[in-house]
Amino acid sequence: MTTPDGQVPAAPGPPPGSPAGAAGPGPAADTVLDLRDVHRTHGSGPAAVHALRGVSLTVCPGELVAVMGPSGSGKSTLLTLAGGLDSPTAGEVHVEGQPLHALDRRGLARLRRRRIGYIFQNLNLVGSLTAAENVALPLELDGTGVRTARRLALDALTDVGLSELGDRFPDQLSGGQQQRVAIARALVGQRRLVLADEPTGALDSQTGEAVLRLLRHRVDAGAAGILVTHEARHAAWADRVMFLRDGVAVDSTAPLAGVDALLSGSGR
Repeated sequence: MTTPDGQVPAAPGPPPGSPAGAAGPGPAADTVLDLRDVHRTHGSGPAAVHALRGVSLTVCPGELVAVMGPSGSGKSTLLTLAGGLDSPTAGEVHVEGQPLHALDRRGLARLRRRRIGYIFQNLNLVGSLTAAENVALPLELDGTGVRTARRLALDALTDVGLSELGDRFPDQLSGGQQQRVAIARALVGQRRLVLADEPTGALDSQTGEAVLRLLRHRVDAGAAGILVTHEARHAAWADRVMFLRDGVAVDSTAPLAGVDALLSGSGR
């Protein structure tokens, strides 16, 4: 997450040119995430809620995709399916060529520990563990030695500006500090897929920009990323934008500044 001299690269400006269609490039050998005509329905009959309706999305290494849309449009559902935390009603989800429906519970847990970093809206920090222990936990569960895991955790905390707070427990941290711990946990180690659900929600603008810079740098280093956001200025860090409305994907072919029009309903 840092350069050899220990610095975080400068923030990029909005990517040049127009974003591609939401489905992105066709599946390739190095595709990290591939959602194929995914549906997710909760309940049945007249009371059924169709959270996603035939959404397809391909994300390759080095690519950050922003997902936007009004509340209830299916953004968080898309992330839970991509991360193997839920299963689609129809369609398939593949991570690095591995169909998630072919994995049992232990296989899914192993894949999430090793390949997927997830930044949850509700953080999911373990209250009885310090900040450093929370960040190190997925590494230790996957067999990394305690000393190595703690060193990597402290490096990750330094990257999010919490180098002096590794020994604090979550209830001793502010909401913004807790969110940065959760971000460090998602980025520690060699995660190939980073899923971020409103990662800057509890942060001030300056800290939020620093977090987006870290996410962008991890993606530029070869990971694939999905960023759920309500803010066009955050989507500008992405390579392309998928807009969801009522569980259906709407491709954005306008310049990134045009996502405001999509949110207002005046875009296509």
